[in-house]
Amino acid sequence: MAVTTTTRSHPGVGSVALAQAAGAGVQLALLAVLGLTTGLGAVGWVAGLVYTAGLWALLAGAARRAGARSLGPADHVTLARAVLIGGVTALVVDHLNGGAPVAVVVPLASVALALDAVDGRVARRTGTSSALGARFDMEADAFLILVLSTLVAGSLGQWVLAIGLMRYAFVAAARVLPWLRAELPPSRARKVVAALQGVLLVTAGSGLLPAGFAFAATVSALGLLVWSFGRDVVWLRRRELVTRPALQLQCAGTVLSG
Repeated sequence: MAVTTTTRSHPGVGSVALAQAAGAGVQLALLAVLGLTTGLGAVGWVAGLVYTAGLWALLAGAARRAGARSLGPADHVTLARAVLIGGVTALVVDHLNGGAPVAVVVPLASVALALDAVDGRVARRTGTSSALGARFDMEADAFLILVLSTLVAGSLGQWVLAIGLMRYAFVAAARVLPWLRAELPPSRARKVVAALQGVLLVTAGSGLLPAGFAFAATVSALGLLVWSFGRDVVWLRRRELVTRPALQLQCAGTVLSG
């Protein structure tokens, strides 16, 4: 899904700082509502506030590096989704500490997952897609999956965290192995697998399924993710093995001609 943060101005769209301030205000309001309706405790409040500060810092840094002065229409959809993810984060942390019931996590997480299909459409219809916007969208997805896997791990075991940590492990490996940083070709299968992670984790963590079905759903999510990442790693490695000799020959030719 592509979400945008562009350098040009958008009619009726405020500055980055103003959008961030509005997002932070809505986040605090959501935490207050959750506190009144679900009994969100101090631990959940701390998690929500830390998340809000982190989101502000990361978005401000990304916009500054991109030279963006305002957020586009699709960015506001992603920002709204990020606020919901902040609520999910607070509820999950509170639940794991004996606070908010898991039932209140499901509807909030479901709406956040559903909105993932909206920001991409808005970006395409308004012609405001960008690599930075797609990255922002991807990071929001990744963090939500990490939070949901943490929730499910509380009942099924720590192995479930592999789902949420896999992308971060891939990013860490790419710092050591430069060939992992190459751009991957578009893949519908990759998008479907990514979308299924959230659906299966919410289903498994809802408490509505028997333990066996929840276990099967989570194992399926992990299996699909391993397949998807494995396929991408194999493709990137093959690409590197093909392009490296060509680059070496090119460099050798440059040296000889010089």
